[in-house]
Amino acid sequence: MQLKAVNSEFSVSPQIAIDELDAVAQRGFKSLMCNRPDNESQDQTDYGQIAQAAQDLGLEIEWVPVVSGNISDTDVASFAKAFSTLPKPTLAYCRTGTRSITLWAMMQGENGVAGEDILATGRAAGYDLSDVVRMLERRPK
Repeated sequence: MQLKAVNSEFSVSPQIAIDELDAVAQRGFKSLMCNRPDNESQDQTDYGQIAQAAQDLGLEIEWVPVVSGNISDTDVASFAKAFSTLPKPTLAYCRTGTRSITLWAMMQGENGVAGEDILATGRAAGYDLSDVVRMLERRPK
């Protein structure tokens, strides 16, 4: 499991396996968010199976499935709503973690966080969010 801390409340990772959920709980996470649609690839575990196993361990979980490379304003709003209600710290996952941190970065931008702060946070977590910041800067204010 390759967890990348974004901040004290939020981390991202590639696809989670059921047998990794106990380690997720032991690391202190209180919730999970899946940003991957079911059946995206043959090697992924369906959300329903992950959700049941997570709930059995006392983890809350939300499903905000987003098509890779096609994040909409509605997706960002759904992510923000789920993120605001989940107990922290939260671990979000998708195929590589990039979709999850992109959703987080877009939420931050919509909340008025400066582009350079989003870039610095992404860089520290191992992600280049410069495309996201450029897109946010082009949006009408």
